Amino acid sequence: MIKNKFNYLGVAEAKYAGAPHDYVLITEKHQLLDKKTWDKFVEVFTEDSDDHDIGWRCEYWGKMMRGACLTYRYHGDDELYAMLDYAVRELLKVQREDGRFSTYSEKMQFNGWDLWGRKYVLTGMMHFIDICKDEALKAEILEAISRHADYIVEKIGKGEGQKSILETSSHWLCLNSCTILEPFIDLYIRTGKKSYLDFAEYIIGLGGCAGGNLIDLAILDEIAPYEYPVNKAYEMMSFFEGLLAYYELTGEEKYLDAVSKFVEKINETDVTIIGCSGCTHELFDHSAIMQTEFNEVQMQETCVTVTWMRILTRLHLLTGKVEYIDRIERSAYNALYGSINTKNEKGLSIEEGLFIDPVIFDSYSPLYNNRRGLATGGFKRFRSGGFYGCCACIGSAGTGIFPLIGTLKSEEGIVINESFEGVVKTATPLGNSLTLNAVTDYPTGEKYTLAVFLENDEEFEIKIRIPDWCDEATVTVGDEIKKAYPGYYSIKRVWSDGDTVEVEFPLHLKSHHLNGKTAYTYGPLVLARDEIKEGKKTDSAFAPTEHNAYKIVEAGDGEMLRLMLECDGEDVLLTDYASCGKYWTKKNANVSVWLNAK
Repeated sequence: MIKNKFNYLGVAEAKYAGAPHDYVLITEKHQLLDKKTWDKFVEVFTEDSDDHDIGWRCEYWGKMMRGACLTYRYHGDDELYAMLDYAVRELLKVQREDGRFSTYSEKMQFNGWDLWGRKYVLTGMMHFIDICKDEALKAEILEAISRHADYIVEKIGKGEGQKSILETSSHWLCLNSCTILEPFIDLYIRTGKKSYLDFAEYIIGLGGCAGGNLIDLAILDEIAPYEYPVNKAYEMMSFFEGLLAYYELTGEEKYLDAVSKFVEKINETDVTIIGCSGCTHELFDHSAIMQTEFNEVQMQETCVTVTWMRILTRLHLLTGKVEYIDRIERSAYNALYGSINTKNEKGLSIEEGLFIDPVIFDSYSPLYNNRRGLATGGFKRFRSGGFYGCCACIGSAGTGIFPLIGTLKSEEGIVINESFEGVVKTATPLGNSLTLNAVTDYPTGEKYTLAVFLENDEEFEIKIRIPDWCDEATVTVGDEIKKAYPGYYSIKRVWSDGDTVEVEFPLHLKSHHLNGKTAYTYGPLVLARDEIKEGKKTDSAFAPTEHNAYKIVEAGDGEMLRLMLECDGEDVLLTDYASCGKYWTKKNANVSVWLNAK
């Protein structure tokens, strides 16, 4: 096994303030603590619910369980743990006699999204094992999911009487089925059962889809993912996350090379200014260029945002490379936080052409002159009433991951990835008690102060990330003042109780130009026009002053930043993208990041 360079803190060792903590509380309140929703997710496994429309209700339970477990690792809330314990025990009750957890009948199995759903059962269960406090329950879960996996290994493969995994779906050249790679590697690590490793290697040998070998294409690095035989963004990143798990297990460098090149190619060709991909709904489509164009309904799925954050997180923990955190920060503060339904607005079912009850996450993120809430991604109704969607299920994994990567541990000490305000209570490399108290108004303010409290003096390292948007920062430790540049600023010294570190990140409004349009950022925040806030059409032209002069004004409800861009003529109001477009059902609710600035 390859060791991670960095690791998460223990459960609830960090408690932050501001958006990273507030959004965790929102997802818990409006989603993760809702017993009725968990019951619906379990119910679908009792009624062959996906047979009639070849659906994906099978994914909901595991997808949300993963996000809920990540949320618990950060927050450590007892009520949340009790709800997850309940949801796990309820699902265990509906395992079929042959070992399956499936929403498809035996006649209809290994079709559509069946393996995709079975993957998410494995994924959700193993995430819960990692936080489970009951050893007997852990053993029961592991026995149940092993039976679940054994059934798959028996039926799928290249042996006589088996079905090829490349014939198990009519969607996306079976890429969705091949994403079961990751949990099979995880299950092998937990059980040592060779048949699970053999099954993972069987999938790797096929290259991930029926249209060609995605691994070889990534290693060759000659074309972008949007040019691959299949270009479904979310599923493709999920497959490569499984490939990364295989590298972590085996140490075979070519697989790390494949994942690294794949991720860099996405970042180059398909990541937009807000940190998501897919301007043609959920597809890689050269979004780096396409992002300025008007899209009538769907673009930049929240499932893509969160999966991008997940694979970046795994790469960061493994390699320690700082650029992965820069990208996560952009996605979190903009695409992810913009998708959170803070006004509890109704959304739209485009399948049925009607407004439906609120879910906590929007599914798609507009960039040019359009509104939110126009579609509920992965929308499916339940037979007993109600509905859910894929992006609503996955969102809490994003809101959970972001605070988790805020502060990490290494063998040398502490890694401050995010300038969050709050308190971290953990241990030094020698095991002594350590408290870090951070005070800041980041991401809209320039100063970050970290106070160090410990029982005994000790030498260790504190790494502090200087974001890629910051041209030059200033770091003060005691009487020593030094310049710092994008990347990690390392402070290795003997720390004493009460020592402080002060970092100053000079903030500026920056303009970005593409395809004749202009966008603005302020630190990590992408800014936007909002038709309701401004009372003007978001695609109307304006003429900013030569040097982008602006005035910061008092932020409104739910805003992190509000400023007036000085123009020749009437000034233009810009606010953080995450706060824009929140009134989904109101008329004239358009938002725009890409602007017609003369």
